[in-house]
Amino acid sequence: MRPSNHAIEIFTPSFADEDDTNAQNLTVKEIVARLRPDLFRVTMLYEHNPDPRIANRENTKLVRYRRHGNTLRLLPRTLFQPDIYFYPRQGPLDRAFLSLHRTLRLRTKVVTHIVMVMNDVTGTGLVARSVLEGDAVFANSAYVALTVEEKFGVKAATIYNGADRRFFFPPGNLTETTKRSPLVVLYAGSFQSRKRVELVIQQAARLPDVYVRLVGRGETEPACRALAERLGCKNVSFLGHRTPAQLGEEMREADLFLFPSILEGHPQVLGQAAACGLPAIAMNVYRPEYIVNGQTGFLVESDSALAQRLDLLIADPGLRHSMAGAAVVHSRRFDWDRIAIQWSEVFQEVVARH
Repeated sequence: MRPSNHAIEIFTPSFADEDDTNAQNLTVKEIVARLRPDLFRVTMLYEHNPDPRIANRENTKLVRYRRHGNTLRLLPRTLFQPDIYFYPRQGPLDRAFLSLHRTLRLRTKVVTHIVMVMNDVTGTGLVARSVLEGDAVFANSAYVALTVEEKFGVKAATIYNGADRRFFFPPGNLTETTKRSPLVVLYAGSFQSRKRVELVIQQAARLPDVYVRLVGRGETEPACRALAERLGCKNVSFLGHRTPAQLGEEMREADLFLFPSILEGHPQVLGQAAACGLPAIAMNVYRPEYIVNGQTGFLVESDSALAQRLDLLIADPGLRHSMAGAAVVHSRRFDWDRIAIQWSEVFQEVVARH
């Protein structure tokens, strides 16, 4: 990798592993893969097999994350004062760096990206510090930006996350997909209380002629499996973890995307579903912009409305088809190439500040 004496130095505590599907790591990988190597020198972490786009990128340093001692080993890299500490997280390395950044008045600029609605639960600890001490603060949706300002009095600009077009694209013939039988309803995401996967299973019990496929793992999975067995849901499949490529295939083979989570930021999975031409139903509480209500899917205010909209889409293949096409068009708004240019401009502007 050829160094550049004039490149902006970026350190990010994000992982470059190819199979890492954490939303924040996915975001940073897509940005770094597109940053011009003559303008930006980037240091990232990895555990196993880094994304080839990152590994082969010039002016890139990949540091292996080990089982123990990572903070002591990595902290000196941040104290060499890179130009930018990008995307602080909530780990011990971030805590140590933010403390020393303030105490030693390091010249490194902290660039923060908030991906969760801020409230009295989420807006605490290192998240709060990364906002209040950040030199530039951004949110991944307009509503998340609004909650940042309401919680901290800090104005956050909006930079969206995109969908990786290598994996998330529509099927060859959207018309044919509306003729499939039986219909497939898909959920993808972690199994956590706030995601309410049990609500998807309850809908499956109510709709025995519809296949329901669940992608993901997490703490509530055993309870969800028990619920499906108790309700006699022969139409529910637990698929476990899926790589981005596999998730894209699942989305192209589904008819509807059901996402009843009640606490999010701007979940990338909704953008991925839109890119695959998959009409989606989600809760409106966090105002996701990946869905245009009534055009590419539905944003609902209650569980009863969720069930009603699900019934409507199941019964109306014409509506599913029109929403599928509209979702594909709308998803083009969230293009990683354009988003990476926005970040490139941010980095250059932040470093130029005195």
